[in-house]
Amino acid sequence: MSTESAAVAAGPATAPSLTAVFVRLKLTLLRNGLRQSTGRTLAYVSSVIVGLLFASGVVVGLIALRGNPHVGALVVLLTGILTLGWAAMPLFFPASDETLDPTRLVMLPLRPRPLIVSLLVASLVGIGPVVTLALVTGSVIAVADGAAAAAVGVVAVVLVVLVCVSLARAVATASVRLLTSRRGRDLAVLSGLFIAIGAQGVNIAAQKLGRPDGLSVLEPLGNILRWVPPVSAVGAVDDAGHGEYGRALAGLGLTVLALVLLLWWWQRTLTTLMTSPDSSTLQAVEKDSARRSGERGLARLLSRGRTGTVVLRSLRYGWRDPKSKMSWATALAAGLLVPVISAVQGNGSIYTAFSAATLLGLQMYNQFGQDTSAFWMVASTIATPRDAYQELRARALALALVAVPYVTLVVIGSAALIGPWSAFLEVYGLSLAVLGALLATGALSSALFPYSIPSEGNKNVAPGQGAIAWFSLFGGVVAGAVLCAPLLGLTIWLHVAGLHHLLWVLLPAGVVYGVGIAVLGLRLAAPRVAGRLPEILGAVSKG
Repeated sequence: MSTESAAVAAGPATAPSLTAVFVRLKLTLLRNGLRQSTGRTLAYVSSVIVGLLFASGVVVGLIALRGNPHVGALVVLLTGILTLGWAAMPLFFPASDETLDPTRLVMLPLRPRPLIVSLLVASLVGIGPVVTLALVTGSVIAVADGAAAAAVGVVAVVLVVLVCVSLARAVATASVRLLTSRRGRDLAVLSGLFIAIGAQGVNIAAQKLGRPDGLSVLEPLGNILRWVPPVSAVGAVDDAGHGEYGRALAGLGLTVLALVLLLWWWQRTLTTLMTSPDSSTLQAVEKDSARRSGERGLARLLSRGRTGTVVLRSLRYGWRDPKSKMSWATALAAGLLVPVISAVQGNGSIYTAFSAATLLGLQMYNQFGQDTSAFWMVASTIATPRDAYQELRARALALALVAVPYVTLVVIGSAALIGPWSAFLEVYGLSLAVLGALLATGALSSALFPYSIPSEGNKNVAPGQGAIAWFSLFGGVVAGAVLCAPLLGLTIWLHVAGLHHLLWVLLPAGVVYGVGIAVLGLRLAAPRVAGRLPEILGAVSKG
């Protein structure tokens, strides 16, 4: 028999399973990533150990709570938080898994349906699904009571894990164009801020749950969440344990329906993504049109002189530069978070609203270092103290355009949430004075103690300039507090003297004093900027 005849008799070669290929691809990417450096290997191993220890601790705690009348509400809330984490993970950590980017597969002859199955199975490989499996299993054990509940629990565990992984994949596919762009990277930079806010929320919740009747406060929220898939699958286990088989069947049905809809949405977005053009294929005319449309809004309201140009440039830096955006977002969030947390904990004071003015005023510090290597272009336009004054004034104005409305809202919110309203005028006036004092000291500090901010990496200060940065920041804050001493003294005197009906004068006094001290600080800093341009340029260019 000839070779050709033997090949025909044997039939076509069997293609390897697409799912097996993707699982091997996932394992290969993981192995090659760990081979890049010892630090990366240690970080991964440490994350695995921490994740497993965390999951083990939670599972043991859930099992210990078995039999508690409110444990059902707890596991429902835990499953909801877990699902939310899977939905948010691709948005904040787009680079954590290279297989989350389906655009790498666009040129391959793959159909969406088998591709989805393969990607879903490959996504189950990793520490995230293992931790999720452990937490959901612990939740099911905590509420399962009887053979029927155990049987429902096995199905619920599988459904919850599949829904969580499918949700992460669908969100990543729908947002992949954003996540691989500059704005997506900016979103990843902000992940630390959301983690910090979430940690504060967990801290407050832990304090409330630590009370003797702590778990009972979860019941109203649990009654709502138990009908939201995939949380409804865990709720179905609890229902089956109590003999409510109709509710259990409905809970499982909702989760199955959610899984089907997620897979359908994932397939549809994947098909659109792999067949539609991206921004790199658009015509230049469309890009020019988009660029012209970007000149609307604030750009048209500002003057075409130096002041308007610098204000617009500063605001665009704060919106587009990742580190500037992170600094702004942290200040805005923390300034609001401080009074909210103090109010939730029951020991709040309206004076915590000062955090908004303080944190935003600190954005005036190291103004030239925020420009990084681009400061040489700004330095080339500064020849006289007047040029320096106009530059600083415009930067302060850009900060004030955001800070003043924000401080106003925080003080109003603090008065409404914490009270009393009778203290609103004095706190608002003092907040504006604090903001003006920090604008003044920030301008002087930028001229006298500039330092470099590296454009790459997570460091905010170049090596060797840490002492300068700390002295600039804390020295300026102390100086700002000293500058506010006259108004603080007036406030204390009015309270001690019992002249509460005159506290309203602190608002106009704070406005006038804040504006006056800010202008004075800008005028004092301007000649120092003009005279120290070479030193400033050298300091901010070290990174």
